[in-house]
Amino acid sequence: MKPDKDRRLRAQHPPCEWPGCAGAATHRAPKGRDREKEYWQFCLDHVREYNHSYNFFAGMSTDDIARYQRESVIGHRPTWKMGMNGGKPTGRSRGARFGPAFEGADDAFGLFGDAQNADHLRRRETRVIRNAERRAFDALGFEGVATTAEIKVRFKELVKRHHPDANGGDRSTEDRLREIIQAYNYLKSVGFK
Repeated sequence: MKPDKDRRLRAQHPPCEWPGCAGAATHRAPKGRDREKEYWQFCLDHVREYNHSYNFFAGMSTDDIARYQRESVIGHRPTWKMGMNGGKPTGRSRGARFGPAFEGADDAFGLFGDAQNADHLRRRETRVIRNAERRAFDALGFEGVATTAEIKVRFKELVKRHHPDANGGDRSTEDRLREIIQAYNYLKSVGFK
């Protein structure tokens, strides 16, 4: 019975490509660098022997091996600097970010503007202003909603104006200063940074 089983195995698989071997090629082994998707057909014993002596980097210099290993991190694909997308403009202007084709484009919904401004517009459209926030805005001198940048600028102006050191040691505006600092800290705690 065993000889029949061996004949069926040889009929299903091609013969081993190892010189002088007549066994069935049940395994494949890579032919080498620059011959991707090409394989040798070997029997189990010869594929083990081949794999034991196989060296992908054979014939490459040390610099070539190091370059290959660095490029393997990115999958051997081309890369470019963040934000460039292969384009020429390098400035921080709107035209540089979006290219000359969008230079005069109208951005009615703020989708392509500053992330901070887009966040402010989204906040202005969807956020419900609580009484505590309204009082904090009033303490900083705003009517309604303000951007985070506007809040920071106003806070700095008011602190400089009401701080005792800026008023020659006069402590009469110290309560107002506390109110400004508390309002600013509250706005920071609810998401305005």
